[in-house]
This record gives sequence, C-alpha cells and structure tokens, in this order.
Amino acid sequence: MAMIVRNFNDPEVIRTTYIAHRGAVARMIMTSAFLEAIEFLAYAILPPGNTIEEHVDPVEEIYLVFKGGGLMTVGSETREVGEGDSIWIPAGEPHALKNTKDEETFVLVIAAYPPELKREKKKGK
Repeated sequence: MAMIVRNFNDPEVIRTTYIAHRGAVARMIMTSAFLEAIEFLAYAILPPGNTIEEHVDPVEEIYLVFKGGGLMTVGSETREVGEGDSIWIPAGEPHALKNTKDEETFVLVIAAYPPELKREKKKGK
C-alpha cells in the first residue's frame, strides 16, 4: 500500500466542504474509502458564537481543539475546552460544541466505529 498524504488545501479535501450540524464549515481529509480502521479524519472551523448543534453519531469520535475553544457538551456534562484539549465522545452519546471565543475555533475530528459495529459494517460490504 502506498503512503497517502493530504493537506487541508488539497483539491480532494476542499471538494468535501459541508456545513456540520448547522454551525461549522467542515472538510473530510481522509475517509473510509481507503482508511481501514478509522471512518474518517476531518476538520471543522467554528466561527465565534456558532454552535455545532447537539447530535448523535454511530461512531466514537475524538475532537482535538487546535485553535480557539468553547463549551463542549458530551452527554450531560459540559466543560470549557481550549487549545490542545482532546475530547473523547463515545458512540451514540449526544454532543455539541459552542464557540465562546472571539476567534474561529479549529477542531480536528477523528471517527471510528466501535469494534462490534465495524464487524457488522464489513459484513455488509
């Protein structure tokens, strides 16, 4: 297998631009089209005052805040998060992020199916 390198500004990444949960501009960097154990690697840009609305995903996720910050809610717990913080979000757990800063918040998102769902997904291919 050949090495795959993607940059935030690569055309393949820019073409994936979408609005994530009514609050952030998001782009897929790498996806399960070629990843084996991870569903996707993406990043989101959340403008000041915007919120990635509460939602539930079938994948477990890690949000890595690499600029800015805000109020992160996972389940019934809400905490202030900022640059350098990583937040684990279990599959099926409601979560949201509100940018409380005066600057854009940049978040790297890594998602993977839990082992039992991954096995089911592979059977369906």
